[in-house]
Amino acid sequence: MNGLLLVNKEKGPTSSDVVIKVRKLLNIKKVGHTGTLDPMAEGLLVLTVGNATRIQELITEKDKEYIATMKLGIKTDTYDTEGKIIDQKEVPNNLNIEEVLNSYIKKYNQEVPIYSSIKVNGKKLYEYARENIEVELPKREVEIKDIKLLSINNNEVTFKCLVSKGTYIRSLINDIGNTLGTYATMTKLIRTKIDNFSLDNSYTLEDIEKGNYKLISILDAIDLPKVEINDSLLKKISNGVKLEDNYNYDIFCFTYNNQIVAIYKK
Repeated sequence: MNGLLLVNKEKGPTSSDVVIKVRKLLNIKKVGHTGTLDPMAEGLLVLTVGNATRIQELITEKDKEYIATMKLGIKTDTYDTEGKIIDQKEVPNNLNIEEVLNSYIKKYNQEVPIYSSIKVNGKKLYEYARENIEVELPKREVEIKDIKLLSINNNEVTFKCLVSKGTYIRSLINDIGNTLGTYATMTKLIRTKIDNFSLDNSYTLEDIEKGNYKLISILDAIDLPKVEINDSLLKKISNGVKLEDNYNYDIFCFTYNNQIVAIYKK
């Protein structure tokens, strides 16, 4: 049992909760995920099963698509409505929300939210927050590749976005609120895609419990050049022999009888 399992996570459980549940349902220990969803978030969670755990980082680094809803005029300590309201501000009239959203289609240094599991000096940021210890929040470059306004309902705004690895949608929403001259807090988040994997093709935990699911093979899951090998090369690869660099790829996979044998990286 090796491959990817696309799960439709509901609101409530953590990503780790889903992994633990799937381990029990499939009766297999080697299950991981390729990008955390907060408990309040829902949508696509791509799980790696069996030997597919070895390609986890190849999936994790891919772009992700979300549909997010934000409420204007309030600020919470967690940047979402699960947190405590710490300030409120009047929402200006005649806001050009679409123009502000479009201004975020760029690369920029995003501040990591204090309620996150990113570590600073070996300690998770949310641990600092819970102990009321001030800490300088790290920044990292992210890219908002596309963003589209979907609806405005009173002070609630829903948009779709395509973002690079490591982007916090909560932080993006907080930044958008600041640019609008007010506050903005996330009220809902649905992950709809990771690379070419879509929520439309995912399974609920109930589906999996009933055996109504299908794994995506490792070979189909990775978009890498493929080199078919003979018996001689198979033996060398199986024994970890260093190979001559006769290949014009930085990263690619060897196959034997159309089955994946190994992924090689220069």
